[in-house]
Amino acid sequence: MPSEKKHTNDESVYGAGNSDIFDLELNLLFQAVQHKYGYDFRNYSKAHLKRRILYRLQASEIHTISELQHKVLWEKNFYRILLQDLSINVTEMFRDPLFYKALREKILPVLSTWAHIKVWIAGCATGEEVYSLAILLKEENLLNRTRIYATDFNKKVLDIARQGIYKKQDIEQYATHYTDSGGKNKLSDYYTARYGSVMFDQSLAKNVVFADHNLVTDGVFAEVNMAICRNVLIYFNKTLQNKVLHLLDASLSGSGFLCLGTKESIRFTDMEDKYTVIEDKYKIFKKGGKND
Repeated sequence: MPSEKKHTNDESVYGAGNSDIFDLELNLLFQAVQHKYGYDFRNYSKAHLKRRILYRLQASEIHTISELQHKVLWEKNFYRILLQDLSINVTEMFRDPLFYKALREKILPVLSTWAHIKVWIAGCATGEEVYSLAILLKEENLLNRTRIYATDFNKKVLDIARQGIYKKQDIEQYATHYTDSGGKNKLSDYYTARYGSVMFDQSLAKNVVFADHNLVTDGVFAEVNMAICRNVLIYFNKTLQNKVLHLLDASLSGSGFLCLGTKESIRFTDMEDKYTVIEDKYKIFKKGGKND
């Protein structure tokens, strides 16, 4: 995701007394996007939308959201730029290493009892999480019998995920995360470094299906044994969070596992009684609650 800068026109155009105009223009913009392009951002977190729209105004030297809306509707390439701004692409390999350690120690032994394993990584962004999981499965001798569905609504980031090529400057941090997650080898065993980039071994992705899927508007993608949707729900309002949780629940087999981000939860939702907490801190839940 592009870095966010303070919008220099925020005070002069949308300062004190103009917040109602800002909200009106913001709502009109996303109604227009939904009608013309079919993408519905209207239930995303308002704070997230405001940050990203103000960033785009600054970067494109546009003064008002109304002007931005005109460009979005009449210039498809500009719409694609805005889509990149609004999509949630903040990710890294082995993010929250102890989450992956919990998967290795508590979840994969259970999944290994199935002849075939299916996992859905929803909102996979540029794919670092996909390759992290593939490495984990490989080291536990489960990769060959696992099908991973990696989905996102942003086709550009899906292309990056398919290639498995990342900046070399990030690898040192990723390697530390990998070690902390209980990695059995060296992270460098899984990639080739060249010209400032690293390319992960494509054998890791041999059982990965990368696909376009929108959590906001699309239905159940597949029936899986584990659904991973980490650090996505925090960008949605409560209504959309609940809708996506129901979608993830509908995708899980009767005793499947649901994995969310550390700042996300099923507590205080109508999903709470349907799941057993496996790891509260790292938000890993098993389908099948106290009422089952």
